[in-house]
This record gives sequence, C-alpha cells and structure tokens, in this order.
Amino acid sequence: MRIHGVLIALFIAVLPLVGARAESSAATAARFKPVDVFALEWADAPQFTPDGKTILYLRRGFDIMHDRQRARLWQVRIDGTGHRPLFDDTVDMRSPRLSPDGTRIAYIAPVDGRPQIHVRWLEGGETAILTDVAHAPRDLAWSPDGTQIAFTMRVPTPRKPLGKMPKAPKGAKWAAPVKLIDDLIYRINGAGYLPSGYTQIFVVPAEGGTPRQLTSGAFNHGGPLEWMPDGRHLLFSANLKPDWQYDLTDSDVQRLDVESGEIATLTRRKGPDSNPKVSPDGRRIAYLGYEDEYLGYQPDILSVMNADGSESRPLTAALDRSVRAPRWAPDGRGLYFLYDDFGVTKLGYVSLKGKLRVVAENIGGTSIGRPYGSGAFDVAPGGRVATMLTSPRRPGDLVVIDRKGTQRRLTALNEDLLGHRDLATLEEIRVTSHVDGREIEGWILKPPGFDAEKRYPLLLEIHGGPFADYGPRFAAELQLYAAAGYVVVYANPRGSTSYGKDFGNLIHHAYPGHDYDDLMDVVDAVIARGYVDETHLYVTGGSGGGVLTAWIVGKTDRFRAAAVQKPVINWTSFALTADFAPIFTRYWFPAMPWEDHEQYWRRSPLSLVGNVKTPTLLITGEADYRTPISETEQFYGALKLRHVDTAMVRIPGANHDIAARPSQLIAKVANVLGWFARYEGPNPGRQ
Repeated sequence: MRIHGVLIALFIAVLPLVGARAESSAATAARFKPVDVFALEWADAPQFTPDGKTILYLRRGFDIMHDRQRARLWQVRIDGTGHRPLFDDTVDMRSPRLSPDGTRIAYIAPVDGRPQIHVRWLEGGETAILTDVAHAPRDLAWSPDGTQIAFTMRVPTPRKPLGKMPKAPKGAKWAAPVKLIDDLIYRINGAGYLPSGYTQIFVVPAEGGTPRQLTSGAFNHGGPLEWMPDGRHLLFSANLKPDWQYDLTDSDVQRLDVESGEIATLTRRKGPDSNPKVSPDGRRIAYLGYEDEYLGYQPDILSVMNADGSESRPLTAALDRSVRAPRWAPDGRGLYFLYDDFGVTKLGYVSLKGKLRVVAENIGGTSIGRPYGSGAFDVAPGGRVATMLTSPRRPGDLVVIDRKGTQRRLTALNEDLLGHRDLATLEEIRVTSHVDGREIEGWILKPPGFDAEKRYPLLLEIHGGPFADYGPRFAAELQLYAAAGYVVVYANPRGSTSYGKDFGNLIHHAYPGHDYDDLMDVVDAVIARGYVDETHLYVTGGSGGGVLTAWIVGKTDRFRAAAVQKPVINWTSFALTADFAPIFTRYWFPAMPWEDHEQYWRRSPLSLVGNVKTPTLLITGEADYRTPISETEQFYGALKLRHVDTAMVRIPGANHDIAARPSQLIAKVANVLGWFARYEGPNPGRQ
C-alpha cells in the first residue's frame, strides 16, 4: 500500500504541470491516457492441447485495485471459436504447464503468501496443492508419463556465526542479530539479499506427496529442466566447477539420473551452454551457447549434438543473430526459435542441415512499457504454430499459423480500449552515421493530430542494455509521451542487438562513446524534416539509456531538460556494488578498476559533470541492485554542488524495473513529463 500511495501522490502532484500545456479539445480527450494503462491486456505463453485443436494461453493485464500484473488461463480453438476462461475462479497463476496427456495443468500460485505448486484437472476443475515448501519453486517440467513434476528451488545453507553471543535475559529486547555475508554474489536485483544457499533440483509426485531433492552441493543447478523420453534422466544447465562464482557465464549441459543422482556433463567448451531441448526420438539434444571470447556482446547460437554429447555442431552460426527459446519440430527434422532482426522479433526455423527460413515476423507485444523484443510460441503435433503478434498500436494478440504460413488472429484483446483511442503513428527512419558511415535505424512516433506544417517539441527516448534493441512494437510509455504532444524519437545506436555481432561490439570497451554520436545524428535527421522546434528538445532513458542520457548532458547543452533513469554514473563504484560484478568487470572492461582506473573514469558520466548545464531529473528505485541508487545519489550531489537545477525521484521498494507495477509506470511517465513541463514542454502546434 505504501508504494502505491507514494507513487499515486507523485502522479497527482505533477498533473497540474502536465495539464498546463495540454489541449482541451475533444480530440485530446480521446488520446491514450495514463489511467488507460490499467486496462491493457496481452496474450502470453501459448500451449497446444495434445490434439492440436485448442490453445491455452495466459491472458495478462493489470489489477487496478491491487496495482499488480495479473494472469488468467484462457482457451480458444484454432478456428477462433470457444474463446473463454478455463477456470471460473480468480487464480493468478505463473508458469502453467500442460500435462503430456492434456488432462491436467500444473502451475505456481501463492498459498498463504508463499508460492506453491498446484495441479488442476481440466475436465472437472479439481485442484490439488502439491507442495508446502518454504521457498519459491521454479522451472516446472512434467515427466513423460505424467507421474512426476520436476522443479528447481533454492535450498538455504545456514552460515556458522563468527562469534557466539551470550543468551539474552528473559524479556530483554536486544537488537536484531548481525547478518554475515561471505558469498561473491550476495544480492540480485528483484530478489534482494540472498539467503546463503544454492538452487537444487527436485521431483514431486503429480498426485501429491513429498518433494525429493535430486541434487546437492555448493552449486546452482539451473533451469529450464528437460526430461529425456525415457523418463529416467533430466537435462539442465550448470557450472559445476569449483570456481563457478567467479565465472558466471560459463555453464554446461548436464544430464541427471533421477534415481541415482549421478550427473554426466555433456558439453565442455568455455562459455554458456544452456536451454537443452531433446528431440522427439531422444537421439539428439539442441542447446544454446557460444565459445566465450570475452566480448560485450556474444550472440547465442543454436547447436545440436547426439544424446551422449558427441558430434556437436552449430545450426545458426551463419544467421549472426542471437537465438532464444528453441523448440523441436514434431517430426524432429529441425527446430523453431525466436530472434531479433533489425528491431523486429521473428520466428525462425532451421533444418538439421542448417537451412533457415522465417516463419513469422512482429512476434511479441508482452513488453508493455517500452518497445523491447519479447514473445513465446508453441508447436502442435501437425506443425501449426501458436504465437503472439504485436504492432506499434497494439500489444500481443494470439495467432495461429498453419504449415503454409497462413495466419489467423484468434484474439483482439485491446480493441475495446485502443480501438477508441487516437494513438500516435510510427515511422521508420534510417540515418547514416557521420562517424563511419554505418546505417543507424530509428523510429519517429508522431503525436495524435500530427500536422507536418507545425513545429513540435522532440523527446529522445533511449533504450537500456546497452545490448538490447527497440523496434516497431507497442509501448505504453512512448504512447503517453506522444499523447502529451511530443514527437518521440527512439533508435538502435551502435551496440544494439539484432544487427549482428560486429555491430553490437562496436561499443566493446568503448561505452558510452560513438553511440552518443549515432543518437545525435538521428535527432539531427528528424529536425531536418522541418516539424521539430529545435529550441525544445528533451531526452530521457533508463539503465543503459540512463547512462547515455547522463553522458549526453555532459557533452552538449542542446537539450532543454533531461530525465536520467536508473543510471550508472561512476563505473568504478558501479562495478564493485552492482549485483553481477564478476560479469561487468570481466566483459565490459579490460581490467579491474584498481588496475586501469583511467578506463573506468573516462567512460563515467561523472567525469563530465563539470560541463552539465541542462536541468536534470534523476529517477531510481530504492531497491535497485543492478544500478544501485548510490549511482544516482552521486550525480545528484555533484549537480547540486554545481548549482545545476536537479531533482531526485526515489521509488520506495522498487528494483531496477521501476515500472513493474502499473502505478509505477504511470508515475514514471508523469514525473518525466512534469519535469519537462517546467522547461516549457510540451506546447504542440508551435508556429
């Protein structure tokens, strides 16, 4: 409640500022509004029933009363009929998994506030709670015969105290005991401070019983889990080397004997081998990974090997794109997978001979706030595919694709809302970088009622990562910026994914750098179109985009105001306090901070703070362990000492995903718009 109340208060506080320059016409009333965020819905996690005639999927949305995302299980036949909720109750489930015979669904849902594994019979609706565990189960996987469910769970390992405390007198109120930390990774964004322990694999009878722990030792045994067809072995991914804490990206595909607990390592290259998927006949295993070259961006390649780990060979190396979510075709002759290509998420297929083809484009629509890639799919026994398609004007809707490539849309979850809103329109732009002539792709989101004869304020919104990509996908935050009257510009500068390994590594040990120049080239190209008021430019971005926003105000004063979200300001302090220090120090820099301090300092926005004149807002979650709020505090303190107009918005309880709850998404946008309104933005229709 406290989080919700604080964020709504922040939202209300800035509304007069936003509204001061808002139009009062009927057209404005039909624009996408902040409260509309609560009404958005999208499809996710499709699963075919065994006969391939019905699709189960999660219908996701937001609960305005509890300020949370919710998910309900729905079903629809492949001809579009029979669209209905599967259950009458209000179960908010995670990780639904259909049993092999299609009669039951396993899922995770809270019981007295603790996540537990449930099984529900589809025909009668009876539900069994299978577990009563103290920690959250994950990675559910049915055994082939449907008698067991495998899962992973963290198992605490109590630490022995350094010193023994005397016994407190009866009734005494002493301070809380000290917390001893001796792990290299001791907190993770979104999970908080970790109890000492390790992730282990369990099985539980599908009809209820006591979970049995299959693995042990001081290692994390990671999912997703995959049963072999014999029902006697499980595949998973883990680094079982003694120094695993210092080499988090190295892992191998492992095979676990369910009865004996014996583990066989099937891959042995240096790098992350993960996501094993066994072929329908059990003869081959596909998996993702790469040979580690210690580069900032290294695409995941889909490979296949024999079931014993022999004769491994890559299938998608020539694609030069990072592959995810592989799934075997029912006939075992190839695999389906997702990948991003020029900012568009595609569903691909590769044969065992390495022949590639595109099955569908514009997959995704489950990243609601900003236009990142996302998506999920399933393949029916007959070869049909169920997935979600998105567009700049709609989140993901469920579609089914037959073997000829014909698509049938099965849902229209937002027509009741977005079909009656005057949304921003999207235009692609391609710009030649003045640095080296490379083509930089971007998009212009034009506000409702756009008139090219008028002049508009421009808002540059920068993606995070930095190894990520934006694309022509629905994004609630950007639609809200455009609805406020801005021409919103976003782009994929060098370092972005979906353009190949070389393009991604143009910022290897050089970030931020010429990605700044790419963004300025995109802004200049939009200004050259004649409908932007060059005196009213604004910039914002989060995480990697926050780094670049802070870098921008240190390099130029062309922007009237900036909003820096969850940034890195000082690479040395970040590298030693962020949750995955072993990764950041090894892959993003050539040496440790004490070995090459200049490398860290010259790439830190703090090194440019003496140049900053732009009024700068800072927004960060107080429980952010990816870019800790101490980074924000450093920049805030430095700007204040320099008498630069600045303010800091701290989001109580929020981690790195500062828009995880719908009210947080709204508050984030409202505060950015409120800050920009202080500096005369927006005023659409400038003459």
